[in-house]
Amino acid sequence: MDTDDLEPNRSVLGEPKDLEVLSVTALEEYIVELEAEITRVRKAIAGKHSAKTAAESFFKS
Repeated sequence: MDTDDLEPNRSVLGEPKDLEVLSVTALEEYIVELEAEITRVRKAIAGKHSAKTAAESFFKS
């Protein structure tokens, strides 16, 4: 594995927002967006775990 694979991909994550210039309301909205993205990623992870478990079960037989 290349060590570059361990670094976050900025094109996927985007550049960090300058939090100093955002209002409290904008920051709260940003948190909601981030939490929605975290939920989406957790669902993707769960799906991948399910697929892996199913594949492992299939090949154990």
